Amino acid sequence: MLTSSILKSYQRHPFHLVDPSPWPFFASLAAFTSTIGGVLYFHAFKQGGFILILGILSLFFAMFVWWRDVIRESTLEGHHTGIVQQGLRFGVILFIVSEVLFFFAFFWAFFHSSVSPSIDIGASWPPKGIITLSPWDIPSLNTLLLLLSGCTVTWSHHALVANQRKQALLSLFLTVVLAVIFTTLQAYEYSVADFRLSDGIYGSTFYLATGFHGFHVIVGTVSLINCLIRVSNFQLTQQHHFGFESSAWYWHFVDVVWLFLFVSVYWWGGI
Repeated sequence: MLTSSILKSYQRHPFHLVDPSPWPFFASLAAFTSTIGGVLYFHAFKQGGFILILGILSLFFAMFVWWRDVIRESTLEGHHTGIVQQGLRFGVILFIVSEVLFFFAFFWAFFHSSVSPSIDIGASWPPKGIITLSPWDIPSLNTLLLLLSGCTVTWSHHALVANQRKQALLSLFLTVVLAVIFTTLQAYEYSVADFRLSDGIYGSTFYLATGFHGFHVIVGTVSLINCLIRVSNFQLTQQHHFGFESSAWYWHFVDVVWLFLFVSVYWWGGI
């Protein structure tokens, strides 16, 4: 009886029929655990924080092993033909579109409450009793950092296409450094803010929108670190670097979302 690898060598099409994998199910289970843990944590359940951390760590583990298998399929097994890469591009584009709709819900909630504030919050926006953050302090610095990171990741992409590996590594490393500084400043901003998630509609919309953006920044940072390792190991080359392209697209999406957050939530929403 022929093995699956021998059968694949006889296939007469350029598509990749993926082997069964446990990681999609494991990732969905980890995301579900994170959601349940977050809800329990917000309701002051004793073990909520532990369940939330367990779910997040499981999610990052799923990212690691899933990406590892995809990299093996691309580099060691050579399954990522041109037609497969085209399909992956469409998949990433659809994923980013779904992320746009995800953040659209938060912006909708924010503008629904801020454009016509109800009498329950004092008929004013920001609600009475809320001391907003100045957009010209940490938010403006973080905006500059993300814009610079968008420039450096583009620089890295062009350097990789031009087969300038040293420049690609340097610019990609700078992108990761800028991303880490952004996340650190965001965490510091949360620690000094005078309002919390439980402080009405303003606290809810602010922390959900900026918090989920921060989570996307962390995921994008992990993806860029993965690309940095792959470039240094010659796994991403001048002709074959879709993994880097998808990470760059995702990072530009994160940049654009932050610009909308800065203008609407920090600047306009704090007037």
